[in-house]
Amino acid sequence: MTAMTDDSIPVTPRAIHDEMIAFGIMAALLLVVPLTGIYPFFVMQALCFALLACAFNLLIGYGGLLSFGHAMFLGTAGYCTAHALKVWGVSPELGILVGTAGAAALAVITGLVAIRRQGIYFAMITLALSQLLFFIYLQAPFTHGEDGIQGIPQGRLFGVFNLANPTILYYVILAGFLFGFLVIFRTINSPFGEVLKAIRENEPRAISLGYKTDQYKLLAYILSGTLAGLAGALKVFVAQNASLTDVEVAMSGQIVLMTLVGGLGTVFGPVVGAFIIVAMQQYLSGLGQWVTVIQGAVFVVCVLTFRRGIIGEVAHYFRRSL
Repeated sequence: MTAMTDDSIPVTPRAIHDEMIAFGIMAALLLVVPLTGIYPFFVMQALCFALLACAFNLLIGYGGLLSFGHAMFLGTAGYCTAHALKVWGVSPELGILVGTAGAAALAVITGLVAIRRQGIYFAMITLALSQLLFFIYLQAPFTHGEDGIQGIPQGRLFGVFNLANPTILYYVILAGFLFGFLVIFRTINSPFGEVLKAIRENEPRAISLGYKTDQYKLLAYILSGTLAGLAGALKVFVAQNASLTDVEVAMSGQIVLMTLVGGLGTVFGPVVGAFIIVAMQQYLSGLGQWVTVIQGAVFVVCVLTFRRGIIGEVAHYFRRSL
């Protein structure tokens, strides 16, 4: 049997081959960014959010599980990495591992609770857990409350690469993004990914075929949370701070927005959506709160006019043309 997308179009080996070509083009374009004069901070921030959106897309786009609390993995990894770097004085690579492991542990704990329910109940449980973590981090001494953890040292990766150098830091962030992206790409094109798609389309049928769907959904949830944590750990080196902003419900909403604008259930859609939303925040910051209004308008237009998202609509057009 061939896997099917939302539009009932077979995912053929040629389609996977085309996606690999597209990945090569994307990687090549990102590699030359430091040579173009584009503000590196913007691209690094966008890459972190792109990985976060891709991790969220793995859960909802391929597993059919809508989480309203994915920001808790981003924020938890950020706090763990920041604390390890500033207080414990660990090296950058260990800081990234500590943050990612913290998010993975949180994903296991919250996943065992949330995965017991489906649909809107699952979404509400993740939202409640995210709010619980927000108030814990607001009161916890090591997070410094509303002030957050500031002035985080960037250090030297493996004792060699000075992350205070913007170019070196950019390539480290890019390497982290490409690693996470490839993990997700391999997952959705593996037998595990095919089972996830089957559960998304018809869970009772998957159960009747002998699959333990709760275990598959839990593994998808843990993997998604872990990769979201990797994005949070990398983001600490870019922003040099960890704050409550990354744990807020509004951040979870932005993750959903990035995924929907780019294309839910598409490989590259979350990347495009993340760059669009981060660009709006970066270059429209002078408008103040109107940025939120504009983002809301973009979301409404996206839902009403191209529900597949930007990449989803483009892919659908080319499929119909072939």
